[in-house]
Amino acid sequence: MKRMGSDPAGWHIIPITDRAAWDAALLQLPRPHVLQTWDWGAFKERWGWQATRWLWIREGRPVAAAQLLRRRLGRLPLAIVYVPKGPLFDIADLALWEVVLTELEGTARRGVLFVKMDPDVPLNAAAVGVPPPDVSAICDLLRRRGWRLSAEQIQFKNTVWLDLTADEDTLLARMKPKTRYNIRLAARRGVTVRPGGPEDLAAFYRLYRITAQRDGFVIRPFPYYRDVWGQFLAAGRAHLLLAELEGQPIAGLLLFVFGPTAWYMYGASDNAHREMMPNHLLQWEAIRLARQLGCTRYDMWGAPDRLDASDPMWGVYRFKVGFGGQTVLGLGACDFTAFPAGYYLYTVVMPRLLAFMRMTARAAADQ
Repeated sequence: MKRMGSDPAGWHIIPITDRAAWDAALLQLPRPHVLQTWDWGAFKERWGWQATRWLWIREGRPVAAAQLLRRRLGRLPLAIVYVPKGPLFDIADLALWEVVLTELEGTARRGVLFVKMDPDVPLNAAAVGVPPPDVSAICDLLRRRGWRLSAEQIQFKNTVWLDLTADEDTLLARMKPKTRYNIRLAARRGVTVRPGGPEDLAAFYRLYRITAQRDGFVIRPFPYYRDVWGQFLAAGRAHLLLAELEGQPIAGLLLFVFGPTAWYMYGASDNAHREMMPNHLLQWEAIRLARQLGCTRYDMWGAPDRLDASDPMWGVYRFKVGFGGQTVLGLGACDFTAFPAGYYLYTVVMPRLLAFMRMTARAAADQ
């Protein structure tokens, strides 16, 4: 890859090794994402990844950025590379797409099985008040260059956005009547919301574990979350809110903030007292906090791939859209490989083989 050199079109690309310089550059780009921040890469480096940060410069200013997370595949002489919620740049600029993709593809040809990227490309941008890119042209460009839509989505490709530029009365008016009612119901029944700190992370994790068991999703051990939650709380880029009833935490929410956006990234609740509607009041207080912090968008972090009642996320989705946000459909993750046979073995054959082995082991245990 190029280092500190210009090409004939006037671009140059530099590696960034300074936290302040990196995050400041991100804030100059369209829709900077918290998963591209220095803190996210530093956290992932403590859990087996290696972070590299590239900045594309044109006419003395940053026009694109990509934080690449690289991980070795066991003892194999290969790695995978992931660009979470990136690269960041003006996605309507097809010439810039070509420049950025050229560098990522070069990485994929040097001891890397595949590169996965997660650019924020909204398919229904006009419906959510974002200048619409030419999505068909973007997809054609990706196909022409050998990128494919990934079968494995690390992050949610769809989400729900709330526009925070309106005042609180307008935000309440945009909500579904039942949502407004439940917010007020929680307050009437004595639910209170307070900010939390590092000393509350164990209690929040307990609620998160209960939620995972109830809703059937897999979570990591507490040290992993204590690390990431603690790092972002210390950096002032996360805010923990706890809903309490008679002094006992019954629900919690962790809000991540970077630039103009707040993300509802983690939520949890106890099995008891759910009829008190603590999650509704928590969301409203998080929305109010995001506005106080100067955010103009509230990302509710995740919507179903299929917008119908058969999707396992449908109940959570109905809860989110009750707050008056707009559903954003995303392009999703894309993969590029210079080793098609190895990519097929890793992404198709191995998952099927492992699934078969698990099924066989369960069948043998039941006999």
